[in-house]
Amino acid sequence: MCGILGISGFEDVSGELVSGLVSIQHRGQDAAGVLTYNDGRFHMHKGSGYVSDVFRKVDLSRLAGNIGLGHVRYATVGSTESIDAQPFAVNYPFGIAMVHNGNVINFVKLREVLNDEYHRMVETSNDVELLLYTFATYLQEKNLKHITLEDIYNSVEFVQEHVKGAYSCITYIKSIGFLAFTDPYGIRPLIMGKKETIKGTKYIFASETAVFDYLGYEYVRDLEAGEAVFIDSENKVHSRILTKKKSCFCVFEYIYFAREDSVFKERLVASERVRMGKALKERIEESGVKPDIIIDVPTSAYFFASGLAEKLDVPYRRGLAKNRFVGRSFISPTEELRRRVVRQKLNPIRDIVRDRKIAVIDDSIVRGTTSRHIVNLLKEYGAKEVYFISASPPVKFPCIYGIDMSVKKELIAANNTVEEIADKLCCEKVIYQSVEGLRDLYKDMTICDACFSGEYPTGITQEILDQIEEEKLRSDRV
Repeated sequence: MCGILGISGFEDVSGELVSGLVSIQHRGQDAAGVLTYNDGRFHMHKGSGYVSDVFRKVDLSRLAGNIGLGHVRYATVGSTESIDAQPFAVNYPFGIAMVHNGNVINFVKLREVLNDEYHRMVETSNDVELLLYTFATYLQEKNLKHITLEDIYNSVEFVQEHVKGAYSCITYIKSIGFLAFTDPYGIRPLIMGKKETIKGTKYIFASETAVFDYLGYEYVRDLEAGEAVFIDSENKVHSRILTKKKSCFCVFEYIYFAREDSVFKERLVASERVRMGKALKERIEESGVKPDIIIDVPTSAYFFASGLAEKLDVPYRRGLAKNRFVGRSFISPTEELRRRVVRQKLNPIRDIVRDRKIAVIDDSIVRGTTSRHIVNLLKEYGAKEVYFISASPPVKFPCIYGIDMSVKKELIAANNTVEEIADKLCCEKVIYQSVEGLRDLYKDMTICDACFSGEYPTGITQEILDQIEEEKLRSDRV
């Protein structure tokens, strides 16, 4: 999972790109980068770390351009080094630049085909290189002096046919146009916006609508599964749904990954989390627990907790103080770093938790590292009993679409019963939402819930699962 951003306009967009990336920094902390186009040349700067670190000493006048791409990286596989930071660009058959959010699952086969059949040497572990080369390889077979809209669409279809997995891509082709497209299942978000200026309409594509609010753009719409939107050199917008399968939007965007003020499919993330919290009432009553207070794990769980507290008529309290200068523990690359981040990030408020039966709600329980540490902290500060509640179902299956849950042995629910999980977390009770309960909230749209159900929309083989897990383990060892 990463954050992507692209702007096509009539004035310098470098400052907007950097500012926009700050608003989606939560989607990736490993690396950041910006590429712009001006006077027939690409200008690029990227590096490891936060946006503020990567661009702290950069003179943005060197990146001036009226078209640009931006990216924040969350490395689910591959290294976290600068070489793997996006954007990526190639100069043959002509200049093409790309950013991408998601995960390519047939990367081993695709890399072999590109290397052996098309002599494209894949030099990094970032799968945007596979997407970029696949697109460029097909496009170069066209009449390069007269690239048509159909050529662009055919090239995207070629990518959609050969690249398996989840991907939302933003691309710029020198002197030809600006392109955004999604995989045939629409697993990863990509949203279009616009801004009217004196010189004309500026267009923006991003992973979340929070970027639009931050930069003053108007929401236009979410891209559909398998869709391509092309803005030509005359700023005319063209769109077509190309290769569409069953639309399966990742429900984890609502549960954890996105900012609460973002909107996907006309659904505000904050409101979705309140609904999920309220839906937990039945699960709590079935368990027989009667908490004195409900607290949240800051900050993504606040809306779950407030919704549940309202429905149960149990007081909500802020029981954990958060250090806001520490990053997200879930997307830290190693377990040791996750432990350290949790200790630095959260501290109980003693007078609130002491001598109380506490229901602590989090968005999910993945590895159990954060959950176990929170339970221990609460009991250390005097909590009488702790009930740990997950707003999502048990994460039992690897995510192969770009969330860092690709190693099955690391998933606590894949290898333990609910009772065993409670023992491991040192709490009195663990309560999960059910898969059926989650699906009931989304009767009117099709979601990807493969990490809970094991039902992968793209299909999967054990060989591919093993390859993804091995790639993840290998990158962790590097």
